[in-house]
Amino acid sequence: MDDDSSDWRRVLVDDEAALGALFDRHRTRLFAHARRLLNDREDAKDAVTIAFFELWRHRRRVRLVDGSPLPWLLVTVGNAARNLERSRRRYRSLVARVPVAHGAREVVSSDETGVLAALKRLPAAEQHVVVLAILEGYAERETAEILGIPPGTVKSRLSRAKAKLRDELTTMEETWV
Repeated sequence: MDDDSSDWRRVLVDDEAALGALFDRHRTRLFAHARRLLNDREDAKDAVTIAFFELWRHRRRVRLVDGSPLPWLLVTVGNAARNLERSRRRYRSLVARVPVAHGAREVVSSDETGVLAALKRLPAAEQHVVVLAILEGYAERETAEILGIPPGTVKSRLSRAKAKLRDELTTMEETWV
């Protein structure tokens, strides 16, 4: 991540081109992360855009891990995805309350079942730990550093999240038979 360290030093002196270099380097991984959390491709793009906007806006306070803002960006994409999904739910709720004209088609939303839906139902704190430690492959120590929590808290959140996911997936499997 030497490139990240070098670009980050330039970002801190307001070099927008360095932010562009970070974007080019990490956008694919961040987009894949956003797609795991969101059903809509455009929302996933928005989540990545929001994360980079926030990175620029909060650049003096961003916590780096091994000289890279990537972990911070992963968490921020997760937060943006949750906010976008919450906004989409509010919109769908509002639309559902509007009287439908005779003959109009019903709006169909995507199916929220399966592993990703189970992940989305976890509390945000547990979701962050699962995403960083399991999906992104960070060590527990690194995950703790990224989130600013003790390593023991990472272990307990990860254990709780795995148990919840295991229970949910077991229940889901039982309905398949």
